[in-house]
Amino acid sequence: MLSLLYQEGPSTEGIFRRSGSAKTCKELKEKLDSGAEVDLACESIFVTASLFKDFLRNIPGSILSSQLCDKWVSVMDQGNNEEKIKSIQRLIEQLPRANVVLLRYIFGVLHGIEMRSEENQMNAFNLAICIAPSLLWPPVSSAPDIESEFTKKISSLVQFLTENCCRIFGEEITSLFGEILMTCKRENSSGLKASILHYQKGEISKVSMGHPDFATSTEKSWNW
Repeated sequence: MLSLLYQEGPSTEGIFRRSGSAKTCKELKEKLDSGAEVDLACESIFVTASLFKDFLRNIPGSILSSQLCDKWVSVMDQGNNEEKIKSIQRLIEQLPRANVVLLRYIFGVLHGIEMRSEENQMNAFNLAICIAPSLLWPPVSSAPDIESEFTKKISSLVQFLTENCCRIFGEEITSLFGEILMTCKRENSSGLKASILHYQKGEISKVSMGHPDFATSTEKSWNW
């Protein structure tokens, strides 16, 4: 799923902004929920993007952890970029390992799309507007005006993460998919099919990237 987004996203205008067919998304989600293999390479890339955002929205507590919500929101109020980056890295270290691994691949995809924003019309700001609500939400519901302000702050955070992902996650984030794509070709796999994740009620219980150990050197150096 992420492999397809990495390959096709940068050349697709409006990726993550345009929605896939609601009917197709519903049918494919039911198949993924049942554990069936789905060849997403045969579907519209907008369907794949919609499915992935839906998966993120169904992760209990969000991939960035609603328990850390206040800390994430306060990051953008800090001084210079260097302080923001260090604060973000400290928060990332508090996340479950599976969340961190998936985040690296997500921002690897977003970085690739942003680098070709003149072609796809999706710069870091536009990407953040579209995907931020799927990455973090408050633990309890709030008044509409408060939620609106929260959404703006999280969008600003995700924009910053996208623009500075190489410094936050490591330079190798730009080449994370290289070995995986080679593995996919060897195994004749269509864009990882659904092996990157199964829905399983929104839990990140399978983050197989087609390689027995895909943790990068930066990732391995962190304390989990």
